[in-house]
Amino acid sequence: MAVIVKYVVERNGEEKMTFTSKAEADAYDKMLDIADELFELIGKSELIEDEAKTEELAMFLAQNKEDVLVALGAKRKPTPPAKKPKAVKTEDAVDDAA
Repeated sequence: MAVIVKYVVERNGEEKMTFTSKAEADAYDKMLDIADELFELIGKSELIEDEAKTEELAMFLAQNKEDVLVALGAKRKPTPPAKKPKAVKTEDAVDDAA
């Protein structure tokens, strides 16, 4: 028999997601905390009357937190890793090989 450790993220008595890693569970729980805060903030604006749409938008923004921080100027856009230059044969190298 195998022993399996599971980490369950629960909100208001409802099981939201199960993980095998504590770090993943903590990250998901933090994302839900952010979504809750965004839901409250968006709700204050009264721009979206549909509560389900407000919840969807809050969840989308929380899931894309890094892009939101870049858009707000709170974080720099990650730069792609520099490509290594390809080796180019020179005439001297060709002459030496012959």
